[in-house]
Formats: sequence, structure tokens, C-alpha cells
Amino acid sequence: MAKIVHLFVFLFAFQITYSQSKNDKNIELIKSARAASNKAIADHNVNGIASFWDDDFVQVRGNSTYQSGKDSIIASWKKLFNDNTKVLYVRSPSQIIISTNDTLAWETGTWKAFNSYSNGGNYTAMWRKSKNTWKIHAELFVSLF
Repeated sequence: MAKIVHLFVFLFAFQITYSQSKNDKNIELIKSARAASNKAIADHNVNGIASFWDDDFVQVRGNSTYQSGKDSIIASWKKLFNDNTKVLYVRSPSQIIISTNDTLAWETGTWKAFNSYSNGGNYTAMWRKSKNTWKIHAELFVSLF
């Protein structure tokens, strides 16, 4: 009987360790994607920014404007960079939580803006995992500064 109890304890501990390791990997993948997205914004590389979005991406900007659909939002970013060659946005995640089924993630943090209508604020993002790749499904920015 003691061997069975030990086996269950071992399997339970293994499951917890495996789940945490998988979460850590997913969190690092999202952090890496966020850093690459920030670099694409700094480079004014709209295709690079959009490569992290789902096709049905939804964005609520800090000025309360709302857009959905990757193609529509790409056009807005192109116009922004054309009209304001010095604009820069940087998002800094403070927390990333992976869903128990490993298909969704929630990211929250702060964003800073330079040469823009706002100096920044807070944001949150919803990530979806598809074909083992994390893509941003929705982002909400709130201008606070």
C-alpha cells in the first residue's frame, strides 16, 4: 500500500513540475514575441508588428478608438507611421498568465509613448495559441499619462 501512495505522490509532483515548466516556456515565448513586436514598432515595420496578430485581431487604442480585423489595423498603423515619423510605443509586461488548457494567455503591463497624443498608461492583451504559435487576439490600451 505504501508503494501505491508513493507512486501517486510522485505522479502528482511530476504533473505539477511538468505544468509549471510548460507555463514557464509559454511565458518566455510570449515575452519574446512582445520584445520582437516592440522592436518592429521602433523600426516602423508594420508587417513585423502584424505578424504577431490573429487575422481577427481587435485593438482598442488609448484614445478609445476601436478597430478589428488585421487588414484594417495594418492600414491604420501605416498611416500613423507616415503621418508621424517619430512616434514610438513600448509595452512592458508585468504579468502573463497561461490558461489551464494551454490555449489562451492574459498579459498585462504598462506602455510608454513618445511623440504621441499620450505618454502611456496600462494595457492588457489576450493571446491565443494556434498550431503551437502564440498570436495576439486582442489588446486594450488605456492612456493614463
